[in-house]
Amino acid sequence: MHDSVFFRKFSSSVEHLLRPKKFTFPFYYTPHSLAINAANELQQELKSTAIEHNFGFSKSEKSSPIGKMFGVLVVQNLDGELGYLAAFSGKLGNKNHHPGFVPPVFDILESGSFFLEGEKEVSAINFQITTIETSANYLELKEQAENNKSLLSKYVFESRLELKQSKNQRKLKREQSLGKISEIENFNFLDELKNESIREQLFHKHELRRRNKEFLLSNAEFLALEEQLELLKLERSKKSAALQLEIFQNYTFLNQAGNKKSLLEIFKNTIYLFPPAAAGECAAPKLLQYAFLNQLKPICMAEFWWGASPNSEVRLHKQFYPACKSKCEPILKHMLKGIEMDANPMLAQADVTDLEIIFEDNYLVFINKPAEFLSVPGKQLTDSVYERVKASYPNTTGPLLVHRLDMSTSGILMIAKSKEIHKLMQAQFLSKKIQKSYVALLDGFIEKNEGEIDLPLRGDFDDRPKQLVCHEFGKAAKTKFRVLSREGNTTRILFFPITGRTHQLRVHAAHHLGLGCPILGDDLYGTKTTRLYLHAQELIFIHPISKQQQRVYCKAPF
Repeated sequence: MHDSVFFRKFSSSVEHLLRPKKFTFPFYYTPHSLAINAANELQQELKSTAIEHNFGFSKSEKSSPIGKMFGVLVVQNLDGELGYLAAFSGKLGNKNHHPGFVPPVFDILESGSFFLEGEKEVSAINFQITTIETSANYLELKEQAENNKSLLSKYVFESRLELKQSKNQRKLKREQSLGKISEIENFNFLDELKNESIREQLFHKHELRRRNKEFLLSNAEFLALEEQLELLKLERSKKSAALQLEIFQNYTFLNQAGNKKSLLEIFKNTIYLFPPAAAGECAAPKLLQYAFLNQLKPICMAEFWWGASPNSEVRLHKQFYPACKSKCEPILKHMLKGIEMDANPMLAQADVTDLEIIFEDNYLVFINKPAEFLSVPGKQLTDSVYERVKASYPNTTGPLLVHRLDMSTSGILMIAKSKEIHKLMQAQFLSKKIQKSYVALLDGFIEKNEGEIDLPLRGDFDDRPKQLVCHEFGKAAKTKFRVLSREGNTTRILFFPITGRTHQLRVHAAHHLGLGCPILGDDLYGTKTTRLYLHAQELIFIHPISKQQQRVYCKAPF
């Protein structure tokens, strides 16, 4: 037997399940039945195991509730037996190690590690800084210095005002003297005004220099402490940077060929150039690292969320999620090198023969965009509504598409046949004069019949193209809704977006601060099915030529 310490055997037989021919594409996948079995077993264990972490299941916990991403990797050992490994992302209960879970790739919390030693040095500097900044002497000197600075600033302001007033008075004197005195008298008069200006400026200059010197002398002790603090903070910054660099150099990742790469090497040729915070601490790299170190062959994997959702992201309890892109994609690209994986489903889209035209006149065309078809060309896929329309209407000018729909969303797209019409219609969108409605099926039961959702959104820079709810930096995003019907555990609903942010309806539906029910088939914020059940069904606008209100309607295919 060649079982490793963290190799878990399935509690029930999985021999009847076919093994996948290729490894899981980690950034977009439907979990294989083996991975689902492993995840189910781990979830049963999590239910019955007491872990010092507030997942949000108990209201009596004092700490803030937050769920955690867990991962399972189905592996084959040297005896040909199937089993699985388990891991969690980041720390769990502020610990890197828990029984049954593979260890971190690099444990910065290990006793005697250079990180802990370096942290001691940084903490010692922090203690010195805090000691100075909280001392009674420093606080008293700081208050005195701020008062002196305020007085100095007041003098500077008043002296500039006085100089300006004197200048205006001299200007008035010059104007009043015009034609009233002789040329010689005027020459002497102007010379006197000039000398007066020079004397005033010299006086204020010397006075300011005197006051600055007085300020420095009276606040010498405080300024010395400030200089000491600046030096300590600079030393802290240098030590922290050196410590971070050493971590990145020691954080090395294996692939199946046994090749190692540090975080610095992995990220140096990416758009990030430098590893982002917490890179390498996700479940997927931990699982693969342990498998390669212990001669375990990866078969398939899956990651799921356990517990309460964060306030910013959409995370559903027990829901499977792909690996994140900013932190994991460069790492896994190295770790999975040479392993044959499933094709990337994101590189495929719906097979569309012809685009359905809902309405057309000499100025506008309205297309019924199919689900899983691009509005505009992407980085790797070029076939799109834009390309089709450009080919069908070669004499059109301008950007053509007045607005866009997500690739997964079906429904009405407005096309302008000229640059001028495009500009007029886009102005209606920007001024919110165009009324839009979308019909959707939600994966859950909504009790409220109607309402408004107001959750600002911004891009998730760590996991594009997902969006986050962010009250600090997000852009305003508002959606009105009205329930049409309730069918079992699904709700048919009408959305009326007031703003048009990326993924707005999808996030507002799924987020726990919104409706708390993802749109059926939402592969980013819910559970993937045959399609995303979201359809742009109606546009009401003012026609750019007739100036009459016009309605375009396209019934949902579901």
